[in-house]
Amino acid sequence: MKRILALLLAMMLLLSFAACSAPAENNEGGETNSGETENAEVTVGSTLLADFKAKADGTAQEIAEGLLENEIIQFMGAAMPVEQGLLTGFGETEIKGFKEGVMFAPMIGTIPFVGYIFTLEEGTDVETFKTTLKDNANLRWNICTTAEELVVENEGDKVFFLMCPKSFEQAEGGEAEGGDVGGDMAVGGEDMIPAEDGITLE
Repeated sequence: MKRILALLLAMMLLLSFAACSAPAENNEGGETNSGETENAEVTVGSTLLADFKAKADGTAQEIAEGLLENEIIQFMGAAMPVEQGLLTGFGETEIKGFKEGVMFAPMIGTIPFVGYIFTLEEGTDVETFKTTLKDNANLRWNICTTAEELVVENEGDKVFFLMCPKSFEQAEGGEAEGGDVGGDMAVGGEDMIPAEDGITLE
């Protein structure tokens, strides 16, 4: 009888160890994933930056068109080539030093979203170029609305620039004043506000 009880106790101990060890292994993986999610907020900017890094081998045009196909995008957009000079979102500062530039933005001008992919010219210093973008970016270029995120990053000679809302659920835009739904999207247009001081990227 004692042997049977001892055997039953041993089996119970083995089962309890097995039951405890399996969740412990799963929890280790879960803690890592949940920790990463908690530390890195998923926003429009972070999502498109990750997508840019995955597509960085393409041309600026290909990357911009690909970003507009990301499932986080909640608008009809367009990707259009730009030349060096006055660009939407940078006030009166001319942006130079790139050989290929593509702007990607909504067709409706009241959505606070504008992005660029730049392929830099040989000899252009990447960090200086990024600093110029950050220092002259105007989160209120859109007049009717204000962007919440400013993201500037690079992969080699390709630079990703984006001003956008953190979430499109918080940024449903209507028509601009006077019913103009696209006038403020013009490159170098009169509706741009000069860049504000102190806009930085964390």
